[in-house]
Amino acid sequence: MISNIEKRQKKQLEAAEGFLLLGMPDHALDALKQVSDFGSAEFYCHLLRGDAWRTKLEYEQALICFLQAHELNPQSLDALMGMAWCYKRTDRVAQSVECMQTAYQDHATESIVLYNMACYLALDGNREQALSWLGRALRMDKTLCKLVPAETDFDSLKHDPDFQHLLELLTGE
Repeated sequence: MISNIEKRQKKQLEAAEGFLLLGMPDHALDALKQVSDFGSAEFYCHLLRGDAWRTKLEYEQALICFLQAHELNPQSLDALMGMAWCYKRTDRVAQSVECMQTAYQDHATESIVLYNMACYLALDGNREQALSWLGRALRMDKTLCKLVPAETDFDSLKHDPDFQHLLELLTGE
């Protein structure tokens, strides 16, 4: 039987989710403050807080929350991706790469992991590895090709003949 506390907790989590979907991170954080006992939802509360702080562009605070979530569930792709996102935006790209390496261990079939690895490697100046990971990601999921032209992480590669050749091969253009 679900207790009143658990029902209230569930309502607050759902409210926080809704506020985040609406782009209202302050309201999401307020809703999460109402949760007094995380119980089994502690991991998810940390993720939601991380997303709220990230939405507010408060990357150091978001990183703290994602690290807490990661500590509770080291295999969580959401926590690892959140950590990598924040590391990148706080000028710690090498740590973003490390997060994606960890993510790859448990999520090798997720094309977004390979794609983000390529992004972070490109930012870190590792051209060959970036191209390798990007090629693998795009072969795994061709719809990612649509993201590449607007992806500023690849700015250092945009005029690289191997980068252009890779895109031509995969898009057929």
